[in-house]
Amino acid sequence: MPSLKDLRTRIASVKATQKITKAMQMVAAAKLRKAQMAAEAARPYAEKMEGVLANLGAGVDLSSAPRLLAGTGADKVHLLVVCTAERGLCGAFNSSIARLAREHANRLLADGKTVKILCVGKKGNDALRRTLGNNIIDLVEFRSVKQMSFVQADEVGTRVLKMFEDGEFDVATLFFSKFKSVIAQVPTAQKLIPCEIPARASAKGAEAVYDYEPDEADILSTLLPRNVKVQVFKALLENAASEQGSRMSAMDNATRNAGDMIKKQTQKYNRTRQAMITKELIEIISGAEAL
Repeated sequence: MPSLKDLRTRIASVKATQKITKAMQMVAAAKLRKAQMAAEAARPYAEKMEGVLANLGAGVDLSSAPRLLAGTGADKVHLLVVCTAERGLCGAFNSSIARLAREHANRLLADGKTVKILCVGKKGNDALRRTLGNNIIDLVEFRSVKQMSFVQADEVGTRVLKMFEDGEFDVATLFFSKFKSVIAQVPTAQKLIPCEIPARASAKGAEAVYDYEPDEADILSTLLPRNVKVQVFKALLENAASEQGSRMSAMDNATRNAGDMIKKQTQKYNRTRQAMITKELIEIISGAEAL
């Protein structure tokens, strides 16, 4: 049985941890609103980009379309762009994205494909290098960046586009977590290259008929690289909001658990102290009766 001093030390330690988790919860709550607004503001732009590409893609022959739309004609080498956070203590946010990417990579490897992984965020690299370390080609870190902007998306997008131009892969897939609410973030896999054009009839704003000048192929050659960077930007913003939401929930649960632990340890401390007092009284009374 632990002594009273051990119990006091344990209670003080848990109280200190509770203060830290409560502070982290409040910081995450303050950052969440701004990150959520940024993610929601980026969605209409990305959706409108898909609508424009749907219109343009409907009038282009794939045999003469840009490679970013038509692809290389092969399906041998796959690039997985795995976007996670730079820090932990945010629940299952990082592990769920890494799990989705790992399952996708294992399916490709089982089919005899070559898999290359580009990690955007330290935690994804830490989770994947245990089983897929040989497939990781590089790590892009944004630890010093306080708020994601298009500069970071441009860096990642330019890197991916250069690799595609150099023939280093055939298909690129983007992994991130889509923000739904504070308690719900959905791990998502989105094909980045070749670009997936939505059906013309179902694409928002794609029902109208337009005449383009210059022709569709020339416009696509300019918009498709931009679309890659826009989708990466959207993924980074969705991740930023999802990370703060997940951290807020995780720290709230940790604070509640610390409170429950403090309550149990305090009860144990009081019972142990009462037992020691009772034992001392019994010894005093027994000694008095012996006299």
